[in-house]
Amino acid sequence: MTKPRTLVEKLATRFASGAGPDGALQGDFVTIRPKHVMTHDNTGAVIPKFRQLGATKIADPRQPVFAIDHDIQNTTPENLGKYAKIEKFAAEHGIDFYPAGTGISHQVMVEQGYVVPGSMVVGSDSHSNLYGALSCLGTPVVRTDAASIWATGVTWWQVPSVARVVLKGALRPGVVGKDVIVALCGYFNRDEVLNHAVEFTGEGVSGLSMDQRMSIANMTTEWGALAGVFPFDEVLKKYLLDRADYFAAGRRPGTRREGSLGGYTRAQVEAWWAAREGADAGASYAAELELDLSSIVPHVSGPNDVKTMHALPEIEARRVAIQKAWLMSCVNARYEDLAAAAGVVKGKKVAPGVEFYLAAASADVQARAEADGHWGALVEAGATVLPPGCGTCIGLGRGTIKAGEVGISATNRNFEGRMGDKAGQVYLGSPAVVAASAVVGYICSPTKFESMGAKGAVRLAGSAAPRRGGASIIAGFPARVAGRAWLLDKDNLNTDGIYAGKHTYNDAMTPEQMAGVIFENYDAGLIKNARAGDIVVGGLNFGTGSSREQAATALKYFGIPCVIAASFSETYKRNAFNNGLVCFECPALVAHLRAKFGKGERTALCPDLTVDYSMSIVSCDGQKFPFAALSPVAQELVVAGGAEEVVRRRLASVS
Repeated sequence: MTKPRTLVEKLATRFASGAGPDGALQGDFVTIRPKHVMTHDNTGAVIPKFRQLGATKIADPRQPVFAIDHDIQNTTPENLGKYAKIEKFAAEHGIDFYPAGTGISHQVMVEQGYVVPGSMVVGSDSHSNLYGALSCLGTPVVRTDAASIWATGVTWWQVPSVARVVLKGALRPGVVGKDVIVALCGYFNRDEVLNHAVEFTGEGVSGLSMDQRMSIANMTTEWGALAGVFPFDEVLKKYLLDRADYFAAGRRPGTRREGSLGGYTRAQVEAWWAAREGADAGASYAAELELDLSSIVPHVSGPNDVKTMHALPEIEARRVAIQKAWLMSCVNARYEDLAAAAGVVKGKKVAPGVEFYLAAASADVQARAEADGHWGALVEAGATVLPPGCGTCIGLGRGTIKAGEVGISATNRNFEGRMGDKAGQVYLGSPAVVAASAVVGYICSPTKFESMGAKGAVRLAGSAAPRRGGASIIAGFPARVAGRAWLLDKDNLNTDGIYAGKHTYNDAMTPEQMAGVIFENYDAGLIKNARAGDIVVGGLNFGTGSSREQAATALKYFGIPCVIAASFSETYKRNAFNNGLVCFECPALVAHLRAKFGKGERTALCPDLTVDYSMSIVSCDGQKFPFAALSPVAQELVVAGGAEEVVRRRLASVS
């Protein structure tokens, strides 16, 4: 009899090879063949990786989807030339292509029918979790993985631990999906779901609209999760049937090849419904959380930190003045969001001294909002319109924050320096809160709520201790590394702090230039004092945030031999090993160094460390700190210089 499985394990099994007799279970290393792999502006960086592998053709042209969305306000010849090269590559290989202006890539993937229940869809972007709203196993991969999938159809993946989140009750009027995920991030803020896949269940799910589910699934990324999956229920079925009618009408933007897998029919939806699956009774979860939706009031996060939250009644009483407001992004620029914001500002004007920026999640969303009058209401109130895309959310284009300014944003991230100057302060809120704040001039809610705490519960299952002791060292991997160490005493140090977003889509930067800008949003002075051979020591959830691989490669180019942390974002760790940079967790060492230097030092130069990989021991201050032995797979990636060389050898062996 097959072992009871979670929904995530069932979905992973469907798209995996190399799984055991019970399927792809939590913790298993498997080879996955996802239904689709999405890339956006970073397609321009994946193309040379693909060619460096020695590949000349796409293994399955139905897998990749290109959707341009990040730097679309940049009309320089260089950027337009990059977009033209991406479009040409798509045409040459028969790949579906969506040009700048179609919409944000994740919205396009959902709108155009690439994401369907029961599938696995990956994207070279950290917010690929959004696909879980459609009961799809949506998860981020990195650029190297995307190139590997183009060339071979597959990449490696470790099935994550799975957490079940039971949603009880119903939302009160004026409370939306953004409030739910902000509450989850703030209430369960002790890494309960770090690097987990989250399954949402409970009677409260049925009261959530699809737009709300997309907001929640999207920001499970900021919560620290690798995926956030909702069940296939009547709400999702109705959404799919409505989209099937859209596809039947032939309203399809972009360049699509013959035989495209984007889109579906009503008959397909009914077939999926008949074959739908859920978690088995008795399935094992690493954590079980519970949240009472009726206990949630609107909150805002920040400033400059997703997991620091304030109840609206409390922060409204402080009258925090703002100079910027943003209604945009893949988390909160869909139709319901625009309608809610329009209802708040109708007949009013943006407050003097406030700049209010507006961008829809897609051209389709904008057209619908225009037809129903919501877009016009926002524009008449004084909103500045930007094209449907990411832009300001990642600090690109118009409307970025300036030093000394305060802003309220409907985006999913407010990391220091992400949306502009690091000396600016950004809070996160729902679309209605952003709109209300824009017309009043300080952070406030359009609806009055009493302050109350969210009600929830948590049960964590015990997890096996990582394997300690000696490790077999493969040929070419160093048995020992020694050097100075820098303690970066911050939990959740994000990729914007390691490698600023403004550099991410500058594909012309050399390795030396990349190495020269590390940590500029965290500690600009560090680069002046660090030297090749130094070791970086971080806190909990090091490398959270974006899936940009430069946050790992830039450290490698600088000459850092390894990064040690209390824990890592799994996406960061994947990027590191895919590019030959060693990362490992040693929380006891981090605790020792924090006790030694106290909490006043943002960056501290530590005594020399010695890392003995053969014994899995770090030596410091006369003490020894054990860590989990590096697997042969991890060592092989480092010795090869990264996953590209591993894939290159695989292609050569079959040619």
